[in-house]
Amino acid sequence: MDITSLIQLGASVIQGNSDKSTTGIPLDKLTAALGSLLGGKSGKPDFGALLSGMQAGGLGDIASSWLAKGSNKPVSPDAVAGIVGQDKLREFAAQLGLSEESAKTAIADALPEMVDKASPEGSLLEDLFGNIGGMKGLGDMVGKFL
Repeated sequence: MDITSLIQLGASVIQGNSDKSTTGIPLDKLTAALGSLLGGKSGKPDFGALLSGMQAGGLGDIASSWLAKGSNKPVSPDAVAGIVGQDKLREFAAQLGLSEESAKTAIADALPEMVDKASPEGSLLEDLFGNIGGMKGLGDMVGKFL
C-alpha cells in the first residue's frame, strides 16, 4: 500500500468512526488534514518517528501490536497529543473545525489501521524506509522494541 492509500485509509476510518462530528467531513479534507498531521521532513508520513516516540512515551506495547500480526491494541485518545504533539493536534482540529477531543478520537481511530497496513508481515513498507532513515533507521527502531 502506498503513502497516498495509507492516508486515504486513515481518512476513511475517521469518516466511519462513531463521532458524529467527523462522519460528515469530506474525504479529501480529512486526507489533507491527516497528511499535514503526519507529514515528516519530506512531507510523507514519518511512521518510524511516530513509533519511536510511542516507545519512548511508554506505549511500545501498543506500537508493537500495530506492527505484529494479529489484532491491534487501541491507543487512548488522551495519548494522542503525546504521540503527534499538541501543536499538530491543535492544527488538525482547526483545519477540520473539530474540538480537540474529537480530533484526538479521530487520530486514535486512524493510527492503528494506518500503521498496521504500512507494516504487512510486521515490517514497514519499502516506501517508508526513507522516512525512518533507511535500513539503519528501521534497525534502530526495531531495536527499541526488543
